Amino acid sequence: MTPDPQRPAPVAVVTGASRGLGFLLAREFGRCGYDLVICARSEDGLAAAREELLHSAARVHTVACDVSVQTDVQRLVDEAEREFGRVDVLVNNAGVIQVGPINVMTTEHFSDALGVMLWGMVHSTLAALPLLRRSENPVIVNVTSIGGKIPAPHLLPYTTAKFAAVGFSEGLRAELTRDGISVTTAVPGLMRTGSPRNALFTGDRAAEHRWFALADSIPLLSMDAERAAARIVSAALRGRPEVILTPIAKIAVRLHGLAPGLTTRAAAVVDRLLPRSDTGSEPVPGHALEEPPAWFRALTALTRRAARRTNQYDDHR
Repeated sequence: MTPDPQRPAPVAVVTGASRGLGFLLAREFGRCGYDLVICARSEDGLAAAREELLHSAARVHTVACDVSVQTDVQRLVDEAEREFGRVDVLVNNAGVIQVGPINVMTTEHFSDALGVMLWGMVHSTLAALPLLRRSENPVIVNVTSIGGKIPAPHLLPYTTAKFAAVGFSEGLRAELTRDGISVTTAVPGLMRTGSPRNALFTGDRAAEHRWFALADSIPLLSMDAERAAARIVSAALRGRPEVILTPIAKIAVRLHGLAPGLTTRAAAVVDRLLPRSDTGSEPVPGHALEEPPAWFRALTALTRRAARRTNQYDDHR
């Protein structure tokens, strides 16, 4: 479904697009000929992203928006209609990562995760559906996670929200197929987006940051984010129901489907290797922690390079 150059450019709305995977997905749609409407919570972050995205898209409109707030999301869609008169693609990407053991997590952590990664997805989908139904080639892309397919220790608010997002996305495809709206569930494994810089860490914050950043930097375990974004956009425009990224993620999902007890026990083993903490602490983003030692910086060089390519160093939410 490549845009026709003789017609007005189609429009893609991308949430959480000021940095990371959302920024890269917006850039890919821009390269495919789409005008862009991007949102994030920070106006400064959006301004920086817009400047970069104008190298690949003819028009980029920004909207400061908290997707967990329904009125904010309705304003996002209203501005897309006012600016371009249409919405052809909706990418639900906005997310928040909170890292730490369950005994230091609070109901607020779970509420924040569900607010962004489930309710944000619901709000934007319901708001955009009237415009999508008027499109010739309507597409919804829901960015979930391998953490929405199999359990991941020390990421329980995140995995709770992502499991819910997977269910919503799969059910949405079942209901919208008759309306001609294609829904793709994107299931990334670990990607080098530079997310450890802006993920939130609690408990033993320095130790939690170390394991998370190291896992994010292992080439065979994590995937180049630019390649991931290209594969997600390609799958969505071909109407694929699901795209699972990284071979390890594909194997893990299939194994969990066949032997969920085995994968859960494996996750429990991993949990025993992770930092312990009996005391909660205010969640802090990775960039606010103390400067790590030289050996750690050397081992996480790929992640830090990825952070620079995906606007993570702007320190914007």
